[in-house]
Amino acid sequence: MGEISDTNEITDPTELRQLLGEVMPRAATKERVALHPRDRDWIAATPFIALSTSDADGNCDTSPKGDPAGFVKVLDDTTIAIPERPGNRRADGYLNILSNPHVGLLFMIPGRRETLRINGRARLVRDAPYFDDMLVKGHRPILAIEVEIEQIFFHCAKAFIRSHLWEPEQWPVDNLPSPARLVKEVQTNVTESVEELEHYYSPENYNAKLYRE
Repeated sequence: MGEISDTNEITDPTELRQLLGEVMPRAATKERVALHPRDRDWIAATPFIALSTSDADGNCDTSPKGDPAGFVKVLDDTTIAIPERPGNRRADGYLNILSNPHVGLLFMIPGRRETLRINGRARLVRDAPYFDDMLVKGHRPILAIEVEIEQIFFHCAKAFIRSHLWEPEQWPVDNLPSPARLVKEVQTNVTESVEELEHYYSPENYNAKLYRE
């Protein structure tokens, strides 16, 4: 508690701006409200996104979404759609969207240090003609998130350069427990043995259930 109480909290936008400095002109004017052809190219090459949502009370969630590159479908110049894929059924992001449609998306391409950011308003749809275009390994999504774009821009590479994210030779040694042991140690209500959990989280079992549960 001592370290927290000793912090010097920033509570005023003016104070924040004085600390950070003024926005660079190119960054201040890079926002757009519709897809450029290069945005479409980036989305078509993207196999992984992060979806951020919050409920009506401001409780936040960020969820990873991944599939073969181009899994996010462009519907028109201001609308994209993200297919559902089988998961743990918590539906945190989906439930948030039902109470607060505002979402943020980060599009990442392996090896590229820039990202594409989209902010907008989302809705859930249970079927649409384009669902047939989202078929992967026989799995047709049972729902999709449609996002009406309100803001779109490319984000610079600094965070990826600092983190060495795409540089395997710079990656730290992985001394963390396996997924099975993490679950066994962290979750208090797990009754399965570590051996049973190791099977559940094995690549073979996971790969077999990527598009079905």
